[in-house]
Amino acid sequence: MATTQADIQAALEQLTLPDGGTLISRDMLRALRIDGDKVSFVIEAPSPEIAKLMEPLRRAAEAVVMELDGVSAVSAALTAHGPAAPAPSLKIGGHAKPQAGPMKPAGVKRILAVASGKGGVGKSTVASNLAVALARKGRKVGLLDADIYGPSQPRMMGASGRPASPDGKTIEPLHAHGVTLMSIGFLLEEDKAVIWRGPMLMGALQQMLGQVNWGELDVLLVDLPPGTGDVQLTLCTKAELSGAIVVSTPQDVALLDARKAMDMFSTLKTPVLGLIENMSFFTCPDCGGEHHIFGHGGVAAEAEKMGLPLLGALPIDLETRLAGDSGTPVAAGEGVMAQFYGRIAEGLVKGGMA
Repeated sequence: MATTQADIQAALEQLTLPDGGTLISRDMLRALRIDGDKVSFVIEAPSPEIAKLMEPLRRAAEAVVMELDGVSAVSAALTAHGPAAPAPSLKIGGHAKPQAGPMKPAGVKRILAVASGKGGVGKSTVASNLAVALARKGRKVGLLDADIYGPSQPRMMGASGRPASPDGKTIEPLHAHGVTLMSIGFLLEEDKAVIWRGPMLMGALQQMLGQVNWGELDVLLVDLPPGTGDVQLTLCTKAELSGAIVVSTPQDVALLDARKAMDMFSTLKTPVLGLIENMSFFTCPDCGGEHHIFGHGGVAAEAEKMGLPLLGALPIDLETRLAGDSGTPVAAGEGVMAQFYGRIAEGLVKGGMA
């Protein structure tokens, strides 16, 4: 079984700091990345002076992670708060700054928006699982949680901790399940509400696109907030979107809002690459019967009407919900739902969309 972030954090909890606590309890772990059987992370000390004394702890952290099954190489780096290495300068609630060029990061080949006309249709679940499924197909994938009022990707992807900033300007993203991650949720307490006006959202979005070290990516998925508001408008007009994927459930009330989302993308000259019908059916675990709780085929009919491909129809599934709550997307496994997402990812890759 592959090593998880939870395994690594549990191993590091064994190391006690001289003045009490652990790297985890003192929130000193940054930029944890798992790449196959290789693990890397950053230990951020409270000050440069303390960092100079932490070399034995750094070596011990590497050693304890190296003992985990499935780990063949570990690299731990030391950094510190202070003038030499300040924390990320993402100002909570700051306004966007004027800029001449687009917000598209230089190393990112394609940016795909995952959108919905309304909340509650499973858009964020689809985004996280699709990112993992694409990574399993060999693509270099990033996932930006642009749902700033309700960031759920940190929980769904099992990633936590404040991103590191070695130079005080560039923000190092987190990594989980082969995906590069950034979310406003990494910079706020989990239960803290975001109470911002539109310009503040734009400032955060601008920085999460432009200041984050996304590296070389085949595709960056952007988990949009529901609706057709400021974030969608800015992303479509400033970020050179390659296209959008619209997620909806089959019933009429959801399709009403999905049509508005597609109309928005059409108005803003952003191609809709296809639709995904989520919660398409429910398979009873006792009798094996298929039940269409939210109706059936509504998204497929809408896709045909609009001349767009139906990228996939996903069932409503308990395993998917449990996996999302636990921080390991169901697409990371080998079950039926992983196969559903794998087929959608394969279609995007073969179609040149990801």
